[in-house]
Amino acid sequence: MSSSSLALPRRRPTVLADLVPGAAVRDVATVLAGAALVGASAQVVVHLGFTPVPVTGQTFGVLVTGCALGWRRSAAALALYLVAGWLGLPWFVGHTAGWQGPSMGYVFGFVAAGAVCGYLAERGADRRVLWALPAMLAGEVVIFAFGVAWLAVDLHVGLARAIALGLTPFLAGEAVKAVLAAGLLPGVWRLTRVPDEPRASRGDAVGR
Repeated sequence: MSSSSLALPRRRPTVLADLVPGAAVRDVATVLAGAALVGASAQVVVHLGFTPVPVTGQTFGVLVTGCALGWRRSAAALALYLVAGWLGLPWFVGHTAGWQGPSMGYVFGFVAAGAVCGYLAERGADRRVLWALPAMLAGEVVIFAFGVAWLAVDLHVGLARAIALGLTPFLAGEAVKAVLAAGLLPGVWRLTRVPDEPRASRGDAVGR
């Protein structure tokens, strides 16, 4: 029996980051790239006069990072984004750094949302638009749950007021970001020409 017949089958890529060769280098590189993507998207910013929370591209970056990296790497990337920005790296909104006051809850929410999106992506949620959209919306819910709760405490306002300041003005824009992210990831998978695993072979697949 030849040695080639004893070789273990190659593991299929679970998320897009698995397509990058070299496990250790891949993990470091994708974590750094994910943090940098969110930092870059934070510079797309529009300040609104009636709320301390600006419109940014960050949530789009978080959703894409979460699904592309898987839950462990995305949580690490977003934790890096949070800690490095907190310590002085100017890649928070508008090239700022340090404590973000009323908006800090959203940044904490990024870490949790990235993990949630990554967990769902590892189960196939980023392979089809109809699966990806619920995953993106789940990430949005986590981000705004953290953000609105923090906003209420920081501003000493009730939940209804915090929702009016930190959620309602952003619903339309966040829906657009979720749809764009849900279309992007399956599109990239198709370009890679990596076949999807049959859903019947994955007991934990999305949409089982």
